[in-house]
Amino acid sequence: MKNRIRFREIEANRGFWALLALMGTLIGLAALAFFYLKIYGHVATGMNNQIVWGLPHVFAILMIVAASGALNVASIGSVFGRKVYKPLAPLSGLLAVTLLIGGLAVLVLDLGRPDRLIIAMTHYNFKSIFAWNIILYNGFLVIVALYLWTLMERRMNRYSKPVGLAAFLWRLILTTGTGSIFGFLVARDAYDAAILAPMFILMSFSIGLAVYLLTLMAAASGNNRPIGHHIMNRLKNLLGIFIAGVLYFVVVFHVTNLYSEQNAVASRFILAGGTEHTTIFWLVYVVIGSLLPLAILFAPQTAGNPRAIGLASVLTVIGGAGLLYVIIIGGQALPLQLFPGMEVSSSFADGQVNAYTPSLPEILLGVGGVALFVAMTAVAMAVLRFLPESLADDKLDPHYSAESTQEEAAAKA
Repeated sequence: MKNRIRFREIEANRGFWALLALMGTLIGLAALAFFYLKIYGHVATGMNNQIVWGLPHVFAILMIVAASGALNVASIGSVFGRKVYKPLAPLSGLLAVTLLIGGLAVLVLDLGRPDRLIIAMTHYNFKSIFAWNIILYNGFLVIVALYLWTLMERRMNRYSKPVGLAAFLWRLILTTGTGSIFGFLVARDAYDAAILAPMFILMSFSIGLAVYLLTLMAAASGNNRPIGHHIMNRLKNLLGIFIAGVLYFVVVFHVTNLYSEQNAVASRFILAGGTEHTTIFWLVYVVIGSLLPLAILFAPQTAGNPRAIGLASVLTVIGGAGLLYVIIIGGQALPLQLFPGMEVSSSFADGQVNAYTPSLPEILLGVGGVALFVAMTAVAMAVLRFLPESLADDKLDPHYSAESTQEEAAAKA
């Protein structure tokens, strides 16, 4: 009979305090950037009347989407009954909360007048997808907090499956709402597509799992906790499937657009427009963020190799950021077709590709949100028991011995 899995806090060693010092510095710089923009206004950013969503929105949506996907590990354990994932579930729930808070912090600070958010939270326009998202974000935090309670309090363990199912369904709705922000914007040819909602769901799976893997390996390495090859292979294969799924949806999205003359201009602009958006799409997303991670994850030489899996996870996050940049910024850079079939010319840049260059305050805001997520995660893991003492295969997987014996017998045969 296997020993009961024991959970323990991470150690507050020198590396821990150095990490907190670095993250605190970045958060402080982000605060300075916020006050700078509050004083001088959005004119100090690279945004304008055409590009109204800038780099901070890319950071914010990247973390919000990742928050939904980070909960996937816990959902597999509780909702789908895979016991090997259950010891990894508390960290999964923690990342879902901290990622969402970090993303929303960037989003609120980028508003310029964050105090106006009170109006949006007390006066709802239910025809607005933004109003729905405020409900979805707050509800997600509450449900995941309850989910963590059922996972970490032994007396509440019997409620983990129904609460986990509620969290699973809620996060699907949340990511659908995030994708629908763009899918409902019929005025933008690069956005107007229902497929964006399921594409954002798969994107959340890949980015969220990549962030989870990076956090898991960093915490285990910093505290000398071994991670079994078997569990790492499970997670890296799952990540590869998610990456391939996102790539498939992106292909379908652009093929569908090219088939329809109304939206073909938007896809041709992204795929072959010759702008920085074309370069980011092909180089950053397709090559660096999709094909290269897939090659690393499914190569026989990388089976269970933490460094290779970590590299693939980093490239996946970079690729996801690149895809979101193309969707958000590239979709606004394409000129609006106010009068389809006619040439429009005026002194207000009509018909011209809209330029955008992120400013330093925007970069600091986005990086500050990531730093806030890292700092909250580190402090929470040092205070509460989110990770098992050992992540070895024989500790996490109740069927590991039987499976390994069968594999050895098959290899000998």
